[in-house]
Amino acid sequence: MTLRKVNISILLVAVVIFLLVIHHNFLSLSDFLRRELSDPSPLGLQPIDFIPAAPQRLTDERNDQEISVVIAASDERLGGAIAAMNSIYQNTRSNVVFHIVTLNDTVDHLRMWLRSPLLKNMRYRILDFDPRVLENKVQVDPQKADTFKPLTFARFYLPTLVSHAEKVIYVDDDVIVQDDIVELYNTPLKPGHAAAFSDDCDSTSSKVAVRGAGNQYNYIGFLDYKKETIRKLAMKANTCSFNPGVFVANLTEWKLQNITKQLEKWMALNVVEELYSKTLAGSITTPPLLIVFYKQHSSIDPMWNVRHLGSSVGKRYSPQFVQAAKLLHWNGHFKPWGRTASYAEVWEKWYVPDPTGKFNLIRRHLEAYEAK
Repeated sequence: MTLRKVNISILLVAVVIFLLVIHHNFLSLSDFLRRELSDPSPLGLQPIDFIPAAPQRLTDERNDQEISVVIAASDERLGGAIAAMNSIYQNTRSNVVFHIVTLNDTVDHLRMWLRSPLLKNMRYRILDFDPRVLENKVQVDPQKADTFKPLTFARFYLPTLVSHAEKVIYVDDDVIVQDDIVELYNTPLKPGHAAAFSDDCDSTSSKVAVRGAGNQYNYIGFLDYKKETIRKLAMKANTCSFNPGVFVANLTEWKLQNITKQLEKWMALNVVEELYSKTLAGSITTPPLLIVFYKQHSSIDPMWNVRHLGSSVGKRYSPQFVQAAKLLHWNGHFKPWGRTASYAEVWEKWYVPDPTGKFNLIRRHLEAYEAK
């Protein structure tokens, strides 16, 4: 009789353990399904991964306001995007959600990096960008196909990337934020304006000589005014250009004005008519933005885009000014992960080491290239 009771007890324990295992697996499956977003975008922007909520402790400490930040993350510059996101996250008390746009072959590397203890509480969404979206809109030189960077055009598709938000911030991967991003997010946009940029003629970054680029702080540096299509727009050639590496977008206005379609129109026209300046050394994303937003954009505080830190190895700004800057931007040839750019030590403060070691190899190659 005693042996029978023991057998029954063992059986009951086994049943309980089995039920607990089933329950745990069910919860894990439910969590997985919640994290995976399955609806593909009509533009080939496939949502892959999403962390929907921060731990309760962090939710209590941070403000309720959700701020959407879009950033592109290519594999060869992934360390830049990681450092940028880390600097934003560590300097804000707002609930920032990062919408990280990347290519499919970078996703696993990115996921592994984001598991770092320093980044584990960040909220993020990973989006796979399909380069086929750009077919017939970008002219790619077959001999320089490896220099084509499709992710630079992600900023053109903001309403698709962040469909639920009314307002977003876009930042390049070569920036470091030193203040609370909520201040940039709260930039007032004038009625009818879909975006706010930092003008190239502002007091901190005016008339920067970009090697081989000509006069690239006004429109004539980006557009070919010999072309009739450009002349018909009646845009003054000496109009101050703006930098599209950091901007705030009102997505309600963006959709009302069909900004994405307008940008695609000028991209396609350039393929046929070659409307961009022949001396263009900067990003080919800038000219269509200059056309579409001609005298139709608001301005951000220039301290939120202190740029040209990558234009040369020399230090064009004083240490005191760099310390006071709200956002540092290493646009130009020299990137801070190459160590030869000015104030690279500031960037290094926010860099989180690559757990795979892959980015370390990229940094060494870049250092060797810049030393030539």
